Amino acid sequence: MSEAVSRPTLEAVAARAGVSRATVSRVVNGGDGVREPLVERVRQAVAELGYVPNQAARSLVTRRHDAVAVVIAEPETRIFTDPFFALQLRGISKELTAHDNQLVLLLTEGRDDHARVARYLAGGHVDGALVFSLHLDDPLPGLIEGAKIPTVFGGRPGWSDGSKDAVYVDCDNRGGARDAVRHLAGLGRTRIAHITGPLDQTSAADRLDGYRDVMGEADPRLIVASDFTPTGGERAMAELLDRCPDVDGVFAANDLTALGALRVLRERGRRVPEDVAVIGFDDVLPVTEQTAPSLTTVRQDIEEMGRLMARLLLRTLTGGVSAPAPSSVVLPTTLVRRASA
Repeated sequence: MSEAVSRPTLEAVAARAGVSRATVSRVVNGGDGVREPLVERVRQAVAELGYVPNQAARSLVTRRHDAVAVVIAEPETRIFTDPFFALQLRGISKELTAHDNQLVLLLTEGRDDHARVARYLAGGHVDGALVFSLHLDDPLPGLIEGAKIPTVFGGRPGWSDGSKDAVYVDCDNRGGARDAVRHLAGLGRTRIAHITGPLDQTSAADRLDGYRDVMGEADPRLIVASDFTPTGGERAMAELLDRCPDVDGVFAANDLTALGALRVLRERGRRVPEDVAVIGFDDVLPVTEQTAPSLTTVRQDIEEMGRLMARLLLRTLTGGVSAPAPSSVVLPTTLVRRASA
């Protein structure tokens, strides 16, 4: 049996570089007060020996774990079937990786999982949290606040009314919705319907408000609640056609909803856009590439939103308690015109 190869130690690096152990520790852990020539000697010794810092020991020095929790308040079936989440996670992962931080994904399948997530966050395993897809009655914000770790939210929290300080990244949901409905009206459509997302989420509520900004006191039968899924879009579109057969325009709260709506319109023999013009929201390419005709939609930069969330959190972590809190960011949206409207 071959002998196990021992890992190079901090002392071995110090001996190779000709410096003290304390100097190596300061360089490896990002400390100040070491002259540049010595820093270069330590780095060269680290590379030659293949030294890998002990994370537990490093955490004792830096009080950092270089790990960030990503908490998504949705069941697994939704997360792994909606490409929105993949894009946002990709943006988060790219930013964390660029700064040598690990991503720890925490899912909340149901309310019973919230206490588990809160215990984990409070247990000192991660430096901060990125939280998105919250619902209005979700206890997670309060539990995370109790964990006392820096947090950035994806999307405007429902309680973010000035009574609490919350840093978040969102897009201009209301303005994007207005652009979509104005475009439909500009095409001469007069019976414009809206298929909503889950109205216990601020993104869906804001998009409904944007629709109402343009339509005013529209026929209430033209508004049908849904859930951001293709199946929900199918169900809502069928209900809408039964209620209002003369509908000639549809603003769907996201692209997956629009995908379901287009299927039902095709089954019912309605031509798009000749009979009914359809607009979605998100511009998620894996979805828009499936639609026939190609989907006009409101684009939000989902991956960039993820990167910004991570960037704001990392700025808080590196700035320390004396640094000013970062400001929330609301990104603009863009109407992408294709064949469906």
